Amino acid sequence: MPSFDTVSELNSHEVANAVDQANRELGQRFDFKDTGAVYELQEFTVTLKAQVDFQLKQMLDILKVRFGKRGIDIACLEVKDAKTNLASAQQEVLLKQGIDAETGKKLAKLIKESKLKVQGSLQGDKLRVTGKSRDDLQAAMQLLRTSKVEVPLQFNNFRD
Repeated sequence: MPSFDTVSELNSHEVANAVDQANRELGQRFDFKDTGAVYELQEFTVTLKAQVDFQLKQMLDILKVRFGKRGIDIACLEVKDAKTNLASAQQEVLLKQGIDAETGKKLAKLIKESKLKVQGSLQGDKLRVTGKSRDDLQAAMQLLRTSKVEVPLQFNNFRD
């Protein structure tokens, strides 16, 4: 029976490249020269460090542009509130990946209500969609692409 998996994954290599490019851009920009502004990547958390709060906003814009150019959907970014004191400002950006249970149930319900001849089942942090024909599966993919969910979706493991 044909099937595919709906996942929300990030390529950690592309994330590291995007953060490196953003750091290089900070080193070249005149308004950030010798300010000590830097991006730090640990696992799937990017920490923005600068002297003042308005620089964090500029750094966040630079990071979003770099992620977009590397093919990473910026919908996966969860921006935390900035922490400031007299000497520095710091902000964390979490990179979300995986489909949580609530979103998975929402997607499975959407598939069921669409009256397509496919079944959706949640398996860990992915949603497996099975059906009898390839055309139904492609229609389900199109439906999921147009759905309004807060995580970016990718499709893999397509089996005939």
